Amino acid sequence: MPAIAESTPAAQRHRQRIEDLIGAMTLEEKAGQLNLLADPFRWLPKAVNPLDGQGNPARVTALIREGKVGSLFNGVGAEAGRRIQQVAVEESRLKIPLLFAADVIHGMTTIFPVPLGEAASFDPDLCRRTARAAARELAASAVHQTYAPMVDVARDQRWGRNVEGAGEDVLLNNVLAAARVHGFQGDKGLDDPEAVLATAKHMAAYSAAIGGVEYNTTDMSEQTLRGVFLPPFRASVDAGALAIMSAFNDVNGVPASGNRKLLTDILRGEWGFEGFVLSDYTSEQELVAHGFAEDARDAARLAFNAGVDVSMVSGLYLEHLPGLVRSGEVSMARLDEAVRRVLNVKAALGLFDDPYRGTDPERERAVVGARQHVELAREAGRKSVVLLKNDNSLLPLNKRQKIALIGPFADDVDNVWGPWSIWGMPERRVSLEAGFRAAMDDPSLLSIARGSGIEAPLNGGIEQAVAAARAADVVVLAIGEGQQMSGEAQSRTEIVVPAPQQALVEAVAATGKPVVILLRNGRALALEGAVKNAHAIVVTWFLGEQMGNAVADVIFGDHGPSARLPISFPHRSGQQPYSYDRKTTGRPANPDLAQEEYKARYRETPNTALYPFGFGLSYGDIVYGPIQMETDQLQWTGTIEIAAMITNRGRREAEELVQLYIHDRVASLTQPGRLLKDFKRIRLRPGQQEKVSFTLNPRQLGFIGADEAYRIEPGLFDVWVAPHAQGGVASTFRLIGPPSITDGR
Repeated sequence: MPAIAESTPAAQRHRQRIEDLIGAMTLEEKAGQLNLLADPFRWLPKAVNPLDGQGNPARVTALIREGKVGSLFNGVGAEAGRRIQQVAVEESRLKIPLLFAADVIHGMTTIFPVPLGEAASFDPDLCRRTARAAARELAASAVHQTYAPMVDVARDQRWGRNVEGAGEDVLLNNVLAAARVHGFQGDKGLDDPEAVLATAKHMAAYSAAIGGVEYNTTDMSEQTLRGVFLPPFRASVDAGALAIMSAFNDVNGVPASGNRKLLTDILRGEWGFEGFVLSDYTSEQELVAHGFAEDARDAARLAFNAGVDVSMVSGLYLEHLPGLVRSGEVSMARLDEAVRRVLNVKAALGLFDDPYRGTDPERERAVVGARQHVELAREAGRKSVVLLKNDNSLLPLNKRQKIALIGPFADDVDNVWGPWSIWGMPERRVSLEAGFRAAMDDPSLLSIARGSGIEAPLNGGIEQAVAAARAADVVVLAIGEGQQMSGEAQSRTEIVVPAPQQALVEAVAATGKPVVILLRNGRALALEGAVKNAHAIVVTWFLGEQMGNAVADVIFGDHGPSARLPISFPHRSGQQPYSYDRKTTGRPANPDLAQEEYKARYRETPNTALYPFGFGLSYGDIVYGPIQMETDQLQWTGTIEIAAMITNRGRREAEELVQLYIHDRVASLTQPGRLLKDFKRIRLRPGQQEKVSFTLNPRQLGFIGADEAYRIEPGLFDVWVAPHAQGGVASTFRLIGPPSITDGR
């Protein structure tokens, strides 16, 4: 990618100004530009981080005035933003504007579905539009940067931060990472008043923590690191992201926030990244606890020389960088380089031209929580709902029947946003009860019974729930995880429905009434007993402020379900880590056999998913015709078209996500049994059929080789056009040509 100063007019205009500033700065002022602190003036988050709200306004004001703070984070608000910026640009010696950032993961004031839920839409344009709406609200609230998107490919559902990402597949992560970067940053340049700087996080392999334990170590081959966990970061950089956040974990023994190979050799040397790298919350300080640094001073040296430009919260850079430069342990050139990167991004954001951008309270009132954003939240919510099971077409529900809405989330509003929702408006949260009553012809036909708490029983709760079920025509059970059970530091040993809720479902199911399960979750769950055996199962995630309305839109059939799983739902918790693209091994198991010895499988269950990646039903009846190919040979410099006829034999219109998978039969390194290579969404009327075609080229068939370069090898490939990763119609083709190694991408 081109240098910032060459690619953005604002940065180009200020190139000489930036060099003059660097030349005029003291060592302390240079370290100050790399010092990122929590905003004590506009701080709202509570219990989000262990040191949240640290510092007091008087102290931080003095530091800003002395040029010892470059950025503040997790404060929003136009009017106060102007007052804070005034100190920097009118009272400090060099008058360098502050950069304001915030943790906006899935909406600022308007709360959208959690990223994992939104990933189920398989709709990059939707993800772009929700990021764009969040950016508008941020930019109008004196915020210039968001710490999103999280682009960690996650294959262990015990890990709590699955909820912030796009699931287990590399291609889907790549596509949605780029879409969200484009959404946050817009297409008019970062100096556009409605743009905010995107930050891809957490580099790298944070999601591969051993045992799914938050902050744990990761250990993997270079091929897995480069083939699975790094590509979404590359996609973010290629999409124009100018900020990268380093991770807490160590990678093969080297902490990510002190890992020069990741943050300099690969990120800058191979990818040409020109922005700045910031630590995660005290992650550079934590090099000491890792046993990688001797003390705080050593941690600052190691992190900075590895490529972490900006220190978040710890204050280590402000305290130690001047002394490290004076001693020669950090070069002046490296310090100037980091400062230049930060100032170039500030220039690209237009802060030197208009340091008070986003500080107009009138515009803030007009933009934040705008009606069109609320409508978008409802659209995003319903497009994220996944239908897993629908025996005897129980869904959609009749709006004129007696419905018992049972479970801890039946009338709950405290768990609709999902984790990392800091600035939402509580009064706008829509419960399932409210959504159902608004949709039903006669709201009095809806009865409510909680039946259970989220993780504890309620006295008499099951008895009340059973009575409500017996009096109803159909039961809807709203169960699953509370929003405090997902997110950072929320690893689980068993990814199951909590025991009190499972007992509730068993009791209600025993009434014999038709049961619809609405799962609220931030990860895949292992379903058991009456939950697994329910007549209908719907994954509703945490859908944001419009949750009740969005779910009702789908449950009552005003909109058909169109989302698909971005993660595999296992048969059992013990299958973790799990992803659809596992390898066959030398002793592949037959998934159709209940038991099979001396094969790569568990005693209790086949090594398959209960509901695989890409799975989801519609209200139609979709049938796939055989694969159509004009040739079964792909030439080295050509393409091959792979098609199938898709038919809706049902009585309702349906959206289908048609997916293309491949398998490299023989390669110099063993390959996954399937890999997603493309997907297309179609809408079919009852009885309609449509030919869906995909075009593959040799570049899409490669992998990271033993030499860490991207390799394409000729040979036989299996191909599937499929509704999910464990189904579809199959064929084969052969790639013709000599072995080749490309540019390592």
